[in-house]
Amino acid sequence: MEAKMKKVGMTVSVFMGVTLSFCLSLVGNLLGSRQSGAFSVPGWLISFVVSTIISLVIGFIVPMKKISDSIHAKNGGPRSLKARLIDTLVSDLIYTPVITLAMVFLAYRNATAHGAQMPFLPMFLSSLVVSLIVAYILIFILMPVFLKLSLKLNGIQGPPM
Repeated sequence: MEAKMKKVGMTVSVFMGVTLSFCLSLVGNLLGSRQSGAFSVPGWLISFVVSTIISLVIGFIVPMKKISDSIHAKNGGPRSLKARLIDTLVSDLIYTPVITLAMVFLAYRNATAHGAQMPFLPMFLSSLVVSLIVAYILIFILMPVFLKLSLKLNGIQGPPM
């Protein structure tokens, strides 16, 4: 059963990583296009691929199930709203800054290579605030959906043990 639960955790990590990467790279590129005036599909695809790779690496390295179990144990169990809110925040703070840093760095490098003069830190911080908010909402809404789907895909019925 432990092996199946590990597989469920990896499946959830892949679903969340791809979804977060898709949405955050889309939001980041739309914000950037608002300033530059043009949305770039190749730019979006590059940031999506890079952020997907980063999120999958984080998902395989960071023991999110252990972290979530600890949060749930200290805050009223997995069905507790308080535990879900805290768990979502912790996941958001683990994934989003790293993904946002990579995407902003790619955009910054591309913009400065074409002659733009802009400071990196304000660009990063404004993107980070937006990304943290978007990712928090996505994680809060999609984590239970992806967990249920992952359990079903791995042949486990009912709530996780």
